[in-house]
Amino acid sequence: MITIKQMRYFDALAQARHFGRAAQLVHVSQPALSAQIMDLEAALGVKLVERNRSRILLTRDGEALLPRIQHILAQVAELEQASQHKHGPLSGVARIGAIPTVAPYLVPKLVPYLRAVYPRIEIELREATTDKLLLELEEGRLDAVVAALPVAGDGLSVRPLLKDRFYMAVAETSRDVLASPLTGAAIDPGRLLLLEEGHCLRDQALEVCSAARPNTVINISATSMTTLLQMVNHDLGITLVPEMALDAEVSHHRLRVVPFAPPVPAREIGLIWRRSNPDIADIDALAEAIIATTPHVENDAPVVNRDSA
Repeated sequence: MITIKQMRYFDALAQARHFGRAAQLVHVSQPALSAQIMDLEAALGVKLVERNRSRILLTRDGEALLPRIQHILAQVAELEQASQHKHGPLSGVARIGAIPTVAPYLVPKLVPYLRAVYPRIEIELREATTDKLLLELEEGRLDAVVAALPVAGDGLSVRPLLKDRFYMAVAETSRDVLASPLTGAAIDPGRLLLLEEGHCLRDQALEVCSAARPNTVINISATSMTTLLQMVNHDLGITLVPEMALDAEVSHHRLRVVPFAPPVPAREIGLIWRRSNPDIADIDALAEAIIATTPHVENDAPVVNRDSA
């Protein structure tokens, strides 16, 4: 018999294309996830994935069945949401997406808080770039997304939550001499290390440093903030680091953190959801939980509707 659990695990595997990462997405062990996938294949009578040591690929049957399984999961989620209001806010499945430069610093504080305050909650987390998260939000596969603003999309509502100030990270032994407080014009973009294309923090870093030499080619990039700071630690360059990452990242490296001169550049982090979502109590509760677990919040902005494509 095919179960919802099996379909959820297959959907996670299709997203991650890796058994270990998929198991982390659904908070189970890798053997447990693998067993459920095999049970699903047995129930369907087809092979869904090709397995090897480094990664997995979906078979033709897997690719063909994935959209139908995702549609079923979206309908199940709508059914679950329709009954959640009987038990109060955040009393069922909460599918939350967060961008990679927010998730590692928000989630370790947010998840324990949610579980303590809302014991009926079942949390599903998804970490990806903004464009991927918004697509999954619009398709009904996520309930809310935490990302840097502004965002664009039809039928989305946005609540700004916090201002996350930027600093410049430099190796303690660096040849870069950066006066404090720092201005964008004092930064050599030829030494600036960036996240790879698709990360909004890359664009924000280029914007902050645009007053220096905007035509300089940046040809070194990384996949995560941790990787960037490792490169900075070895004096391969300098990088922009958001305030929420300081405690988790900078303390592990021999770095100098240089503040900017006023007006201090910052990114605005917000909560995004479908305007058609009827569970506004859940959205409000989630927003307040994020505020409660993020110490440098400025929560004075109104809800904003984004209708531009």
